[in-house]
Amino acid sequence: MNTTTFFLGMAASAGLIMAIGAQNAFVLRQGIRREHVAAVVAFCAISDAVLIALGTAGIGAASTHFPLAIPLLTVGGILFLSVYGLRAARRAWRPDGQGLDAQGGAPMALSTALLQVAAFTWLNPHAWLDTTVLLGSLANAQGEQRWVFAAGAMTASLLWFTLLAWAAGRLAPLFRRPQTWRVFDAGVAMMMMALAGGLTVQTLKG
Repeated sequence: MNTTTFFLGMAASAGLIMAIGAQNAFVLRQGIRREHVAAVVAFCAISDAVLIALGTAGIGAASTHFPLAIPLLTVGGILFLSVYGLRAARRAWRPDGQGLDAQGGAPMALSTALLQVAAFTWLNPHAWLDTTVLLGSLANAQGEQRWVFAAGAMTASLLWFTLLAWAAGRLAPLFRRPQTWRVFDAGVAMMMMALAGGLTVQTLKG
């Protein structure tokens, strides 16, 4: 195995996934609340691995044969981000509980957590474009070492989500104060609405 290619894949993947987006914000939330953390991290890492593998196998180029795929994903993403952003804004304005419970009172069911992280992952057109198309193109540029590059990219994803969830868990004592949750939710609401607005503008221009 060419270790240089492996670490190149790690670096390329890290550069794409480390920006705090909708998926990362959800992982942070689950890590802080210590709810279904392992399942959420595993889902994110496996999803990234699937997207990277699809791109490395050349599936990313198939988007040219299905021109409606990205627009449909974008519309779904806009709707989901808007609803989630409005719910976060409501929690920031009128918390349902105190401290760690201010994120919504009763603990979130595992199925609900997985459905939400699935929406953040698979309804995000940037995940498809960046992970499948961009990383897939970079992987294929490595020739016979393309799967070594892909393995490095997948490893970076797993390490990042694990580190993010671990770091979020260390913040739990801070989030025992209701005011901290209100600030966090307000930030999440603004970010989600900004992402939805950006996708809307991008779609209208396209």
